[in-house]
Amino acid sequence: MPLHGVLRGIPLFHFLNNPMRAVIQRVLEAAVVIDGQLVSRSGSGLLILLGVEEVDDDSDVEWLTAKIAKMRIFQDGEGKMNLSVLETGGDVMVVSQFTLHAATKKGNRPSFIRAAAPAHSEPLYEAFCAAMEQEIAKPVMRGVFGADMKISLINDGPVTIVIDSRARE
Repeated sequence: MPLHGVLRGIPLFHFLNNPMRAVIQRVLEAAVVIDGQLVSRSGSGLLILLGVEEVDDDSDVEWLTAKIAKMRIFQDGEGKMNLSVLETGGDVMVVSQFTLHAATKKGNRPSFIRAAAPAHSEPLYEAFCAAMEQEIAKPVMRGVFGADMKISLINDGPVTIVIDSRARE
């Protein structure tokens, strides 16, 4: 059955399954630079790029941080991806990235209308970082919300995984 209605000029069906989205990269190191100044640096662990939509809430934060902290994507002694960042004691860096919710269906210029406004997304980004710190029992390195950042990383593997809080897969 088709869904009808419009909210802020966007069909309602756009909001029903759009998730908090994370791109998880297993890294040997990562760094954030703003205006030529090093802001944050991490060693071996995870770099998480996090995108938030208007429908996201604390339940998305809770599920996603628990899932990522326990995700077995680090090698064990036999070379199998069998360990989590929690088990390895690796670092975690989280960078807010609204472009993860780019809509590219029409034309060649992406639309970011599905990304949450800063008033909604910044508190959830901060909640995500705090929840991840609780999950891994150590500080999380961060980007600067809303800043023009230069992110450098050495992807390990490479291992890159995209996960969202609504599909739960």
